[in-house]
Amino acid sequence: MMKRIIQMAGLLFGGLAGLEVEGRTNSIEGWTQSSLGIWQGTSMYYFAIGALFGLLVASMAAGRIIKFMQRGIDQTAEMPMKDLLAGGGGLIAGLFLSALLYPAVAKLGGPGLLIPAVMSLFFGYLGLRIGLGKKDELAAAASAMLEQRKAVPVADEVGGFEEHKILDTSVIIDGRIADICKTGFIEGTLVIPEFVLEELQHIADSSDLLKRNRGRRGLDILNKIQKELDVRVLIYEGDFEEISEVDSKLVKLAKALKGKVVTNDFNLNKVCELQGVSVLNINDLANAVKPVVLPGEEIIVQVIKDGKEHGQGVAYLDDGTMIVVEGGRDYIGTTMEVLVTSVLQTSAGRMIFAKPKLLEKAL
Repeated sequence: MMKRIIQMAGLLFGGLAGLEVEGRTNSIEGWTQSSLGIWQGTSMYYFAIGALFGLLVASMAAGRIIKFMQRGIDQTAEMPMKDLLAGGGGLIAGLFLSALLYPAVAKLGGPGLLIPAVMSLFFGYLGLRIGLGKKDELAAAASAMLEQRKAVPVADEVGGFEEHKILDTSVIIDGRIADICKTGFIEGTLVIPEFVLEELQHIADSSDLLKRNRGRRGLDILNKIQKELDVRVLIYEGDFEEISEVDSKLVKLAKALKGKVVTNDFNLNKVCELQGVSVLNINDLANAVKPVVLPGEEIIVQVIKDGKEHGQGVAYLDDGTMIVVEGGRDYIGTTMEVLVTSVLQTSAGRMIFAKPKLLEKAL
């Protein structure tokens, strides 16, 4: 059946090609028509010769064409749906572009059937390759559009934009993201990439006890966020196969979704800033909400251990901020009033330097 179709197509295209050749070589009109409706002149001969030649070529190439088509069908059936949709979309876009450009190119002259065929093949193949190359970005964009359609209608009425917050592995394991979501300070959709889940699973299956506990804790945090908190959660199933590092995948996903990366990883924070991706750093948030202590202020602390320098004592505020007390070694284990002398902000957090108020009164 397929062979007959190929032969009929060869017969038809061969005849049309014969007429095209006749039209190019004959200065008179392509054909005339008698009262009986029979073609006259040389057109009938050109059509017949072209049709026979097309039939002969189609018959000789039918076997190879059928094998080629069967191989293409088999490869298409094995392609993932994401690749199939991306390639098909690119092919349609390329053919549409070819159709738009043809009227302008046709004015330049040339073989009538050759130009549209070549343009269709070129732009169709170009669109197919571009679609397959951008399949991950297209999948991410499609997921974002679907999520935005699921957004609350009131948000659309006031022109609100539901931003995506993409969680990395470190911030999930840290656990504080669940408490932040509970307070309502995180808005929009939490995006949990599948490659982050895979990394968490590898950590949870580690032979090292500490890593295993951290991985399981991260999975418990995700389960809590998804089931117990009133937060929209999106599991992004796409992957960037050409990239091996999870941090680089997060940056590319954030660009595709135009979202923000939520992390407490210092290095990922810097990479995102260099790539122009917005970052929400949990450590920065924790430092921002710590109580402000100014030099000259008096606070009550309990000195608990020695400091690094001679005679120093170390105390801590309720939020974990370390206070270095000059001359506080002699007061270890006691609660005392100290006078703040200076405050130092470091990448690890805030550090406060103070001296005992008793010494200040003695002076």
